[in-house]
Parts: sequence; structure tokens; C-alpha cells
Amino acid sequence: MRSRILGARVIDPASGLDQVRDLYLDGGKLAAFDQAPAGFVADQDIDARGLIASPGLVDLSVALREPGYSRKGNIASETLAAAAGGVTSLCCPPLTKPVLDTPAVAELILDRAQEAGHTKVFPIGALTKNLAGEQLAELVALRDAGCVAFGNGLAPLAGNRNLRRALEYAATFDLTVVFHAQDADLAAGGLAHEGATASFLGLAGIPETAETVALARDLLLVEQSGVRAHFSQITSARGAEMIASAQARGLPVTADVAMYQLILTDEALLGFSSLYHVQPPLRTAFDRDGLRQAVKAGVIGAIASHHQPHEADAKLAPFGATEPGISSAELLLPLALTLVQDGLLDLPTLLARLTNGPAKALRLPAGRLAVGAPADITLFDAAGQTLAGETWRSKGGNCPFIGHCLPGQVRYTLVDGRISYQS
Repeated sequence: MRSRILGARVIDPASGLDQVRDLYLDGGKLAAFDQAPAGFVADQDIDARGLIASPGLVDLSVALREPGYSRKGNIASETLAAAAGGVTSLCCPPLTKPVLDTPAVAELILDRAQEAGHTKVFPIGALTKNLAGEQLAELVALRDAGCVAFGNGLAPLAGNRNLRRALEYAATFDLTVVFHAQDADLAAGGLAHEGATASFLGLAGIPETAETVALARDLLLVEQSGVRAHFSQITSARGAEMIASAQARGLPVTADVAMYQLILTDEALLGFSSLYHVQPPLRTAFDRDGLRQAVKAGVIGAIASHHQPHEADAKLAPFGATEPGISSAELLLPLALTLVQDGLLDLPTLLARLTNGPAKALRLPAGRLAVGAPADITLFDAAGQTLAGETWRSKGGNCPFIGHCLPGQVRYTLVDGRISYQS
């Protein structure tokens, strides 16, 4: 398939490109800018005048729910939802059933993602068998099967000695470890950020120190082991400061934040809506502002959806009995554009945090527009609008933004030069 994209404003944060240009796609790759290669005859033209062409978005955390949780979602439905949000490459966490701790599970996910064809999928393997925190999973075999990093989610390891040995083993093979910094003991039983809102609502709190205590330990062990570390779902201003300090000391540390943490605060819980029940919890306006500044400065180099679809029943119980998580991958770009609309980030900086920033964090072959690179492209109308929920592709309707009118509209998502989503 040969395609021409005509008249788009091309923004590629990796190279600093920001110009109106034509793009020529051939054989799944970006073949040329402006001048057609010799003998090039387009099979299709895309009129992109008035649209922005960026590298396809890279989302570092999209729960695909397959295998094992088909009532919540599956690979076909959730990758289509992500493509509608402008995503061309995504990472899926190991929280499947069976757990993604064997090459067979990784291969199943990759095969079904290829069959669906909506996005590229890069699995994150379990750091320990069955996420039990005791025995290491077969990390090298998982890497060879396609896993790009390894983590244990919010499940703690059996002890600091186990964690240290796991990190030293990963460092030996230059593997990336994904941390979710939350001390299980300090967070036990908690439902919301420990503060005025939780006290007013009578909800058990999770203190900021649940994040910072775990983060301090993890950073010390990263420094000792030399492992490549990515800290996922940073929620506090203090946590972002600790990441900045570690980076200033030269540690191989990157971080991401959930998109919703840059918009919402714990005050959203005042109506007791379970749609705002997430783990780690929404924190204060002070924390949200600190996270925004860390994103602007590049300390937090990636914004991710942390998409967790649920069936309707999962959110119908009283707040404390509901399952945490928000379904939001298909709104990733429109939600992110609210940060531009509010003057918090300029568009190239925002796109950097959605494309080459996450790609660099986990060393993914994605996130840039360059001749010879994969033709993974998002075309969107920055002046348009998206009515969230007008159409909904995810099997999980647990999204507090449904019904909101959001800035921007994804018009086309192309994966390897092929249209995987069109509005």
C-alpha cells in the first residue's frame, strides 16, 4: 500500500520538525517528505490540510484484559479503543489470567494483537511468577518472546532482599524494570488520598508516604544494582521531586503519569462516584500541579492512559467495594489537549510526552517521524471537538469523562501506513 498525506502540519518532537509538509508512505514506512520517490504511484491520498500529523501516540499502560477477563474487555476491543485515541503502540501490563509470566501467554497476546491489527502491542512481563513476589519469572525467555520490560504491578515482593536480587538479575541482562511505587503496608485498606476529602467522606486514607517511602527504597536499590528503571503512575509532587533528584544524580530512571492525574484531584470523590475510584488514588490540587510541572520540565517524560476497562457491575457496589480503574484510552489525545487548551503545555511539548518520551523510556521502536521509520501516524484536528462517549469502542464504560466535550478530534490513525482507525 502506497499513500500520500497532503498538506498536514507535521510535528515530530524527536527531531524538532514543525512544518506543513506532504508525506509519502510505502511498504509500511515513511518513504519521503514533500518529493515523491522515483516511480512512486499512490494507491490512496489523504487530504490532511488543516490537520496535524504527529508520530502515533505511545501508551505505556493499557490493560487489554485478555486472556482471562473477557467480561471486561479483549485485545480486539481495547486496541481499537486505543487507536480511536490516536494510539499506534501500547504496552499491556501482566495482569492477565494466567499471569503474563510465560512465553506462551506473551505469544498469545502478540498473535491476537496482530490478528486485530489496530495497534502494535508490546507486553510487559511479570517480574515474579504469578506476581506472587517470591520466585523470579523466566525473564530472558519472556524477553525473547517479545516482552519489553518487567514489573509486578502493585503486588509487593516478599522482601527487600528479593527485590534487590531481582534488580541485579535484570541489570545483568540490561532489562528494564517497571516500578509501581506504593508501600503495601502503608496503603493497606486505603481507598482515597489521606487528607481532608477522605476524612470528610469517612474513607480510609492512603498517605503520600505510601508512595515516597517505596520510592526512596526503590531508588536506592536502583542505584545499587544499576538496573534501568521506569516508575509508573507517579501521583505526588514529592514523588516527582524524588524522580528529578535521581535523574540529576545520573540514575537510569524514567517516569510516567496517568492522564487523569493531570486533570482530576481527590475532590472529585465528593459525590462518592465509583468512577473516580483508582489505585494509586487521586491526590490533592498541590500534587496535581506538581505533576504538571514535572511533565512540563520533562522529569516525567511520558503521559499514559492507564486504561483499565471494567464491566458495569464492577462499579455498581458502594465505593469501597468497587474495582479501581478508569477506561480512557480512546480519549487519550482529547484529554491531553485540555492541557494545551488551559495553557499548561504547548502542543510540541505535549506530543513529546505522548510519543518519543514514552518510546525512549521503554526503548520501543516508535514515537518518531523519519524517513525509513515505521509509518505510525496520528492525524488530528486540533480545532475540532470530541464528544466523549458519543461512540464507545472499549468494553469498559467506566469513564467519568463520558458526556464531556473535549478539544481536538482524531481523524486518522495509521499503523505501518495502513489506516487502523478513521473517524
